Amino acid sequence: MALAVLALKAVAYAVTGSVSLYSDALESVVNVVAAGVAWLAIRVASQPPDDKHPYGHTKAEYLAAVAEGALILFAAVEIGRAAWDRLAAPVAPDRLSLGVMIAVGATVINGAWAAILVRAGRRHRSPALVADGHHLWTDVASTGGVLAGIGLAAVTGWWILDSLLALAVAVHVVVVGVRLVRESVGGLMDERLSEDEMRTLHATIEAHMGGAHEVHALRARRAGRTTFVEFHLVVPGDATVAQAHAVCDRLEAAIRESVPGSHATIHVEPEHKGKGTGGVVRVGSDVPHTFT
Repeated sequence: MALAVLALKAVAYAVTGSVSLYSDALESVVNVVAAGVAWLAIRVASQPPDDKHPYGHTKAEYLAAVAEGALILFAAVEIGRAAWDRLAAPVAPDRLSLGVMIAVGATVINGAWAAILVRAGRRHRSPALVADGHHLWTDVASTGGVLAGIGLAAVTGWWILDSLLALAVAVHVVVVGVRLVRESVGGLMDERLSEDEMRTLHATIEAHMGGAHEVHALRARRAGRTTFVEFHLVVPGDATVAQAHAVCDRLEAAIRESVPGSHATIHVEPEHKGKGTGGVVRVGSDVPHTFT
């Protein structure tokens, strides 16, 4: 699909010579490469844990997203260079109507494919697919802006707009690339879940911790499609191993229900290790990044 869109946009640029359509075609080159990187990353991430990777391979998807962000930034530099060269000597594109029709067809295909990728990525909790889909949506938006601007240039005769549009695409691409890299690096650096997700996790644990005194040192991170949750569970000093294990089983099941794709690790402690507050400790945890 990405190759078909790239071919159409390349033809649109070839028949018109428009630098803004060149910028659009170059972004599609990035899409093709990014799709290949995402496919490879998903294959690696889907492999089960092994001796060398006991937590699985899910972070491979973040590496793919970082690579895609770097490609986007490279495309932005090349687009800016081409637009700057044409800015000093703007020219009217050739066979503009034909080029625009071809570009519109490519945009329709791109929009449909972007929707499919984002929906599939969210369903399978795949950062690589979601990133690729969002990138395609930005491609759709930038193509729409380019076509509207070319139409305005054709009406007014201000062909300098062709170069200005390409520069605008370059700026837009930079913003998208920086945001994508930032989000991916956050995953690689084990950023905690969002405030809303932590509140959901907090409420789930508090609602299903019957038989325990307290939970503290609660923390959670996401690695690709898997969410890792860790906390200390304070149980009565006279509780048996079986009783403590039953509480842990109940909590793990509840967490999996409220946070799909999660894996919980629970450290059981006797009551004299507790903070003395009861429930889930909100402040003063002895572990950084605990929910507050």
